[in-house]
Amino acid sequence: MLERLFKLSEHGTSVRTELIAGVTTFLTMSYIIFVNPDILSTTGMDRNAVFVATCLAAALGSIVMGFVANWPIGMAPGMGLNAFFAFTVVAALGFTWQQALGAVFISGCIFVLLTVTGVRSWLIAGIPHSLRSAIAAGIGLFLAIIALKSAGIVVANKATLVGLGDLKQTGPLLAIFGFFVIAVLDALKVRGSILIGILAVTVLSWIFGVSQFHGIVSAPPSIMPTFLQLDIVGALHGGLVHIILVFVLVEVFDATGTLIGIAKRANLIQEGKPNRLSRALLADSAAIVAGSLMGTSSTTAFVESASGVQAGGRTGLTAITIAALFIAALFFSPLAASVPAYATAPALLYVAGLMMRELTEIEWDDLTEAAPAAITALAMPFTYSIANGLAFGFITYVAVKVFTGRWSMLHPATQIVAALFVVRFAFFAD
Repeated sequence: MLERLFKLSEHGTSVRTELIAGVTTFLTMSYIIFVNPDILSTTGMDRNAVFVATCLAAALGSIVMGFVANWPIGMAPGMGLNAFFAFTVVAALGFTWQQALGAVFISGCIFVLLTVTGVRSWLIAGIPHSLRSAIAAGIGLFLAIIALKSAGIVVANKATLVGLGDLKQTGPLLAIFGFFVIAVLDALKVRGSILIGILAVTVLSWIFGVSQFHGIVSAPPSIMPTFLQLDIVGALHGGLVHIILVFVLVEVFDATGTLIGIAKRANLIQEGKPNRLSRALLADSAAIVAGSLMGTSSTTAFVESASGVQAGGRTGLTAITIAALFIAALFFSPLAASVPAYATAPALLYVAGLMMRELTEIEWDDLTEAAPAAITALAMPFTYSIANGLAFGFITYVAVKVFTGRWSMLHPATQIVAALFVVRFAFFAD
């Protein structure tokens, strides 16, 4: 049956290899079941319900990816957009988390439409490579400042805006230790290094008595506090229009780049031969809609899936294995509730550092590419908003190209996005 469903021999793999690949990917991405509830619960969402929604969204997305696309890619609520959801849309702009979920749902529907009609490919082809790289790096910087703040390493300062926290306190010290654990283990190619770092800091926090131990295993908590709680009508509020645009743009860039990159590494995309990219893109976009209904921010393909590909995963059986493990994780809600913020902070900071690698892809020798890219990346942490970074980046890119006489190099997609952001600043005040 497995051979018939996943064509294992055609892809040069076996059931054992696929299972090992699935376990490998799960270990590298399972930190999300601790980090996502920690971030989204700051909006007032029920932490236990978000934990269940995270596991179910990841499982459902991976199942769809496995059966529809037959690709070895794990899905889960994405890093970056969950922070944007919590700290920008809800905390900074003052919208309710129900409205934010409604915005995710609408963006998912638009995403599906863009994928089915082929507009997604046109949009991807039209956005400058330097801006795409800058967006990833900027989100990394945004995650970094959130991580440093939640760990108490960076604090508010009246004179300098931000300053160094008290590093003699237990929380910051544990967060620093956790970062070292993750970095060293990852450098040594230890699978699940991020998860190990989170658990190590959590156990130490119990030992030092700075956080409570709630247990390890229990029946899954109720998802009802977040299930179908999205406010779609409220999400159509004028102030959320540009938020939906940001969700769509980041989802398009992040998911498409991840899918293509991992698929190429697994040799699933070969020039001149048919592939299942369109199915994978559809699975990815459908997962966003499903996740918003359950009560979590945008679900996307995880770049950590590359670890499973490295372990030999080549088919959807790897993704199905990942889904099964996320379902099994539902029974570890007490453990998730026992994880303090300074245990997830080093994971956030480490992921942020990895995202900074995208800066090397920017054409620094061409100032008409470098200047907009730099503005994009810098504006995200300094304005505490991915939306502002995107807006400043696209507007600057078009302006610099036009005023240097290079307007013919502008793709219509870039011009349209920049125009939409100009309209946002002109007519929709935050």
